[in-house]
Amino acid sequence: MTQPAAKPPPVGLSADEFSAAVSAVTSAFGDPTRRDIYLFVRASADGVTAAEVAERFDLHPNVARHHLEKLTAGGYLTVELARHESAGRPSKRYRVGELDTSLNFPPRRDDLLATLLARSLELLDPDEAAAMAEEVGYDYGLAIAARMTPETGDTGAGHRSVRAALATVADALTAHGFAAHTEATGGSLRIVSEQCPFGDAAKKYPHVVCSVDRGMIRGMLAGLYGETRPLFTESRPAGDDHCVARV
Repeated sequence: MTQPAAKPPPVGLSADEFSAAVSAVTSAFGDPTRRDIYLFVRASADGVTAAEVAERFDLHPNVARHHLEKLTAGGYLTVELARHESAGRPSKRYRVGELDTSLNFPPRRDDLLATLLARSLELLDPDEAAAMAEEVGYDYGLAIAARMTPETGDTGAGHRSVRAALATVADALTAHGFAAHTEATGGSLRIVSEQCPFGDAAKKYPHVVCSVDRGMIRGMLAGLYGETRPLFTESRPAGDDHCVARV
């Protein structure tokens, strides 16, 4: 019996982009409980707390928080502090995020814009261009982390363990098209990115595009955990199978 031919990716998406998009949606909604939690949050005009989710779905509060944080890292929820008149630390309240209005695929890269920016930076000294690109990525990573960790007023409050921070960074990278996950190996933790959303631009201008990626990871870790200096040991544009950041 002849097997049906595999369907091509949707028009306008390359095979890598389609794979990254599927990874992002699967990471966020592959768990049926997480899907139900998302719909529960979506139906709540005032948002929900982890305690409310735990009660509604008969979950341990830590498990409920894990599901909410994973959805937040993917950009499907936003988080803010719910301040109370009574004493005690404010609780986090989760609401639907910007991706709720377009639950299709993660935002696609703009090849022309990425190439123009990379070529513009190429006019600079390579080290200067790489430093500038990493600074841009770092600031963007900090902005992503800030959306997941509201200000509490306490230094260090809300920061996570390094393992939890890395998992959250991997989720956020996946939402941006990197199809990332964490691994523990050789006494260290690492983030492994299976895809690169910048495609040919990364191969042509790795000193710029890869510097942006490194900055994003550093910025997210700084916002979620604290300043770190990850060691970037493998790179797809350099011919490796993955991009790897070790902590």
